Amino acid sequence: MTTTADPEFEALLEHVRRSRGSDFGGYKRSTLVRRFRKRMGDVGVESYADYAAYLDGHADEFTALFNTILINVTGFFRDPEAWEALSREVLAPLAARKSAGQPIRVWTAGCASGEESYTVVMALVEALGEDAFRERVKVYATDMDDEALAHARGAVYPAAAVEAVPEPLRARYFEAQGGQCTFRPDLRRLVIFGRHDLVKDAPISHLDLLVSRNTLMYFNRDVQDRILNRFHFALDDDGVLFLGKAEMMRTRGALFAPLDLKARLFSRVHRTPLRDRLLTARPPDAAGEGQAAQAQARAREELRLRQAALDAEPSAQVVVSPAGTVLLANAPARTLFGLAPGDVGRPLQDLTLSYRPVELRAKVEQVMHERRALRVEHAQHAPPGGDLRAYEVQMAPLLEGKVLLGVSIVFVDVTAADRLQAEVQEARQEMETAYEELQSTNEELETTNEELQSTNEELETTNEELQSTNEELETMNEELQSTNEELETMNDELARRGADLDVLNAYLGAVLSSVRVAVVVVDAQSDIRVWSRRAEDLWGVREEEAVGQALQNLDIGLPVERLKAAVRACIEGRSEVEEAVLEAVNRRGRAVGCRVSVAPLRNGGRNVSGAVLVMEELPAEEGAG
Repeated sequence: MTTTADPEFEALLEHVRRSRGSDFGGYKRSTLVRRFRKRMGDVGVESYADYAAYLDGHADEFTALFNTILINVTGFFRDPEAWEALSREVLAPLAARKSAGQPIRVWTAGCASGEESYTVVMALVEALGEDAFRERVKVYATDMDDEALAHARGAVYPAAAVEAVPEPLRARYFEAQGGQCTFRPDLRRLVIFGRHDLVKDAPISHLDLLVSRNTLMYFNRDVQDRILNRFHFALDDDGVLFLGKAEMMRTRGALFAPLDLKARLFSRVHRTPLRDRLLTARPPDAAGEGQAAQAQARAREELRLRQAALDAEPSAQVVVSPAGTVLLANAPARTLFGLAPGDVGRPLQDLTLSYRPVELRAKVEQVMHERRALRVEHAQHAPPGGDLRAYEVQMAPLLEGKVLLGVSIVFVDVTAADRLQAEVQEARQEMETAYEELQSTNEELETTNEELQSTNEELETTNEELQSTNEELETMNEELQSTNEELETMNDELARRGADLDVLNAYLGAVLSSVRVAVVVVDAQSDIRVWSRRAEDLWGVREEEAVGQALQNLDIGLPVERLKAAVRACIEGRSEVEEAVLEAVNRRGRAVGCRVSVAPLRNGGRNVSGAVLVMEELPAEEGAG
């Protein structure tokens, strides 16, 4: 699955790299675009260029952006079947294979908030025993997100997050307090947390186990390959790589082999070292002075050994001195060319060997002059009483430092090879004839093969796209999980605020019910928003009938049209308090005097959002003013 590069987005990534040194160039573009767009929507920015300017003006925004990009979705014992396979197929054999004094090194790369690292600790303690774990195991946990690392170092998790831990392990490794669970501090201190960039930083080495689950899927293919090469370097020969369920090794067979494909466990493939040196023979010791006889005896013995070694060679060999005399001739050479014992020591030019089966004198002189080997092919010769045979003549200078000691001439019998070559040539001619007959069929087969190849390539491409889509879906799933957690937090907050509001409303209702005067609150459009219980008793209109109605449209025994100017003056901020005494008719139909006080309704500061009317029925002796 390919994504066309957006120049503006690439410029934004480069801006982030230059400003903070964080290179997200190796991340999948589709994931990056979604995460950047989410953050841009949170701050109300539309274009990438505007967001780059926003980053420059708000230093804290980089932290919020990194937290959005680095999706820290993890959990204890995520994919339990995979962890069971790890304990069964890796940790148990590791505990048995390693001797008591050997250290065990583990790295959890992309540890996020630490749940996976502490899961590894629990699994290792169960496999090795607590004492052996303390003495032998080193656990390294790394991530790029500093806030997630701080959370991991604290090792405090909500009780809901620890529910995935089996009950026996939860009781042994966690301490519950309130609604939080804390991982055991004595084991927590044995985990080394640190910031690490898988793309740029050197890997931790000499590892027995490397855990990197659902981390590679955020990177593109080239960066995945580079990271896997570093993982291969980091692991020892028997090391194991533990990946996430959405990640596959694909074409990295030269580095890792499947140990348990379903659980995403891979073993490191060994690389055979090259040999740097060749063993050399030691020359024989020279004889000391005063031991001439012994030296001569050894020399004769050495000569006999050399002659025996030459005679044991299957190929005929002759050695010629720089002066052109024959120094040595082994048994096959003597048999092949009919040489007598007396011929050794004679000039080469005096022997038939010098021109039969091939002219040797000029070529021997050439080898002596140029100090390099020479080869003559397809020389034919018939030994006494034998059949005609073909030979390859190999001539090489014998040097001791820069001193020429002679020339070695070896006659290699290539009769069988020539015969085989002739048979091959004959077979080739037959094949050419058959090829002409089968050419038409071959063309049809090639056409079919090309079609199959094309279909195979389409299937491979589809497989790659499906794998990429699977990784993309897993990424989106983790993003949705992260968003769901944020929404749950917001819902909890809204629920708390709703409860507080219910309490406050009940309290306000109780206050309004307790006062002996009627209270009415209107908004800026003079629509009724609050109608107290005393107002119901005074005018005979229920709250549900009054709320939402315009004050001037309310049909009660109070001449509300005479209050319109006072209410408007308070709403517009032209008056603080307006009072009036009006003649009215209460709900019992009795004429009464009513004192009405109007005051502006303010929201905290000086902003006026409505008016408050306080209505009090006057005693009978007080009249309307």
